Amino acid sequence: MSTVTAPFGSWRSPITADLIVSGSIGLGGVYRDGETLYWTESRPQEGGRTVIVQGGWGTGNGERGDVDMTPAPFNVRSRVHEYGGGAVLIAGGVIYFVNFADQRIYCHRPGETPQPLTPEGPWRYADFVLDGERDRLITVCEDHSGDGPEPENYLAAVSLADGTVTPLVRGSDFYSSPRLSPDGRSLAWLDWQHPQMPWDGTRLWVAGVGEDGQLTAPRSVAGSETESVAVPTWSPDGRLYFVSDRSNWWNLYREDAAGITALCPMEGEFAYPHWVFGLQPYQFLDAHQLLCTYSQQGQDYLARLDTLTGELHPIAPPFTQFGDFQVVDDGAAVVMIVGSPTEPTRLIRLDLTSWEHQTLKTAASIAVDATYFSIPEAIAFPTDNGLTAYAWYYPPFNPDYTAPAGELPPLIVKSHGGPTAGATATLNLRIQYWTSRGFAVVDVNYGGSIGYGREYRQRLQGQWGIVDVADCTSAAVYLADQGWVDRERLAIAGGSAGGYTTLAALTFKDVFKAGASYYGVSDLAALAQDTHKFEARYLDGLIGKYPEDQEIYEERSPIHHLDQLACPVIFFQGLEDKIVPPNQAEMMVAALKDKGLPVAYVAYPEEQHGFRQAANIKRTLDGEFYFYSRIFNFTPAEDLEPLTIFNL
Repeated sequence: MSTVTAPFGSWRSPITADLIVSGSIGLGGVYRDGETLYWTESRPQEGGRTVIVQGGWGTGNGERGDVDMTPAPFNVRSRVHEYGGGAVLIAGGVIYFVNFADQRIYCHRPGETPQPLTPEGPWRYADFVLDGERDRLITVCEDHSGDGPEPENYLAAVSLADGTVTPLVRGSDFYSSPRLSPDGRSLAWLDWQHPQMPWDGTRLWVAGVGEDGQLTAPRSVAGSETESVAVPTWSPDGRLYFVSDRSNWWNLYREDAAGITALCPMEGEFAYPHWVFGLQPYQFLDAHQLLCTYSQQGQDYLARLDTLTGELHPIAPPFTQFGDFQVVDDGAAVVMIVGSPTEPTRLIRLDLTSWEHQTLKTAASIAVDATYFSIPEAIAFPTDNGLTAYAWYYPPFNPDYTAPAGELPPLIVKSHGGPTAGATATLNLRIQYWTSRGFAVVDVNYGGSIGYGREYRQRLQGQWGIVDVADCTSAAVYLADQGWVDRERLAIAGGSAGGYTTLAALTFKDVFKAGASYYGVSDLAALAQDTHKFEARYLDGLIGKYPEDQEIYEERSPIHHLDQLACPVIFFQGLEDKIVPPNQAEMMVAALKDKGLPVAYVAYPEEQHGFRQAANIKRTLDGEFYFYSRIFNFTPAEDLEPLTIFNL
């Protein structure tokens, strides 16, 4: 097959912004009620509304008749900790869910309209479990009814008879993961205090459940200010399992009469940071076997673990990322969300004997041959202080084109959000949008990212704006030194916390020639003073205490060093954003205008912190490409809607 010779950036690609937003959905939690399967879908075409969908075992997609269980305008989404999760429980054919608009728990019985269970008012709920013996739910409640500066979080019981909410445990700043033992006599849960984040330090508790439903004799099982415990789970025979990073790695442990036992000590992570409720990276197949997902060096794996011998038996389906799942067919199969570098995220049924899998639902119907996809390569590269950092590198690739001899591609450095999060190798069409047009992309797991152990995660403590910036900059320099990318066409882009890293790198380093900030933080002090409870003390660890360390905040805030910002930038901002107010972007835009540097500003009146509307997602992707085409002087193959670039 012949190819066309054309400069990087000017390749025509079938991976368009229209394709990315049309028909794509977000696949969320997976739930099982007896022999019935459910999952959640987030739909950009419906303004980001999340619905519960009922499917079935082993049946196909589309023609098999999946049923939307959530009638409009209901939107299944909790706002506890603002990030939510854990908004669904299904038992006995009854669906309990949190509705985004009013944050009440609703009860949805078959054939009926959803009815509110909890009272109307300033309360939010997440992560609930059914206590059938006592006819109630046990849930995390976030109570905004008080006069204090922060809401109160506690564990509560919600009566299924009349919706009465009764606090069970209170006094700590945060609670999560209430889990009832199989016999209903014990409750496990996690708590933590300011200024710890849950990936810094949590405590695991167990208490008895009395005949009156109150908790008795609570005791601390594990955890401290310097030990992160996660995912407490009861085995079918009533023993308590959990994940702890006491060994530097989030490994699996069990408590029984003999004490606490490490099941399978290894340099791997069996948990994720608790940004959202309801994450469950392991489930029991029977009393002595569990199915688990874990990560090593940023790569996901699936395995079966024998809890008696500690033997781990990896399973090797053709996927590189494993999300929420449910064990089905009495442990013979699993239904789970998976991803790979060449296929969209999908829901599959995997037979645990034959390893054959069947697709039940895909996140996107993509009429694009996989030969257009760039395959990511895991790279390790030197960074400041003699350390090593990690990233996924995507070379430019399009089977229809080759570049002129001697030309090197432009590079986009991606700085992920969080910052306690990580980049994965799963197919990301927004990355393939760039690589199929002739851009190289490097998705950096800078110090502070997950998947590399606690010590790597803690590199960012007190060093946000330094370590992440150094690692993103080092990745770009490393690739340029290898002769893989054009040193004169290096760009960096990121959103939210990744937007802060982007703006800091553009301000404090002289490496990048352009950048794109998606609702990025530019004023750390403003973030410290005006954010929600969950992250109210996050910066204590990442930067320092405020206002005691105000000088450090100002030193690392790009907004206070506009004189050092000396390259073109495009800003994308939601005007309803309460986490990063629009004035932060607007001040930087004004400064760049005054300095005579090329700058663009795209604001969306109805968007908040992150863009959910399909038209805005398309405009943002094409707008960033148009901006780079003007800055790096190449001609796109397609006609793009122009945007205003000042000083150009």
